[in-house]
Amino acid sequence: MKVVIDTNVFVSSFFGGNPRKIVNLWREGSIVLCLSNATLDEYVGVLQEMGLEETEELEELLALFARGYNLRFIANPQKFQVVDDDPDDDKFIEVAVALRAKAIITGDKALKAIKAYMGITIFTPREFLDFYNRQN
Repeated sequence: MKVVIDTNVFVSSFFGGNPRKIVNLWREGSIVLCLSNATLDEYVGVLQEMGLEETEELEELLALFARGYNLRFIANPQKFQVVDDDPDDDKFIEVAVALRAKAIITGDKALKAIKAYMGITIFTPREFLDFYNRQN
């Protein structure tokens, strides 16, 4: 199943809980991570701002990204204007549409308020895990 993981979920995975379970699903090959230049840049930028650039876990993730491990990538997806309350979040919808992802996983209220877009469901981490477990 192809998914887009919002930066807030990705960053939260460093601290455990449901976000870590979701990132582990990707690491285990159970879900496929969909990325673009913009989403990848945001992941790395936020993690570096948090002072996590020297951690073993970030180095491992960057190596997985560099190898293209279990991911789909689109450099410059078509632009959309969907998230009125936070247009910067449109980049996650753009990736999901371009790569035909099934889900966007987010903790962001503005993005979550959309609920679904073009057949893509927008889940919180808990909602996604419940959905994933029902499917498998």
